[in-house]
Amino acid sequence: MANLVILTADELIALDVEGRGRARRAARETSMTTRILQIFLDRGGPIPVGEVIADMRRDSAEAVHDALVKLDDEDLIRISDGHVDLAYPFSASATPFVVRLRDGRERHVCCAIDALGIAPMVGEAVEIRARCHYSGTPLQFAATPEGPGPGAAGIMLWVGKRTEERCRGIDAL
Repeated sequence: MANLVILTADELIALDVEGRGRARRAARETSMTTRILQIFLDRGGPIPVGEVIADMRRDSAEAVHDALVKLDDEDLIRISDGHVDLAYPFSASATPFVVRLRDGRERHVCCAIDALGIAPMVGEAVEIRARCHYSGTPLQFAATPEGPGPGAAGIMLWVGKRTEERCRGIDAL
């Protein structure tokens, strides 16, 4: 059973959820982040850090490296073994969530919410495949930029609490 946390107005204000959300959105709109996302979309990952540094020629290698480390620290990308292996919503590693683009390319995404966000992100219909977190039943449905298609009727999205051990708490359909 989930625990319901009740916060006072002052405690909610102190969380500055809107401010953190604005900062994360702004960081996702930088030329470096959009380039990383475009590479994941175009060919998948992982992406060698050296490639990102080379792509960002107008900045020094040190500045690009520092910016990548900051994006990693802010949990917008993950750098592992000299590669960007995760750039929300995309994962270079296999996950339970697969999105098939209109041209047939498939991309693994980090969570259920990320899977639902790909269609509006790319501006086209996609097919989402996952498995029920509890029963293992295969799930497959289409989503458009406007939302999930009729095949998603009856499918629920399970949202958990984010913890330090798990970067994202949304992990099941």
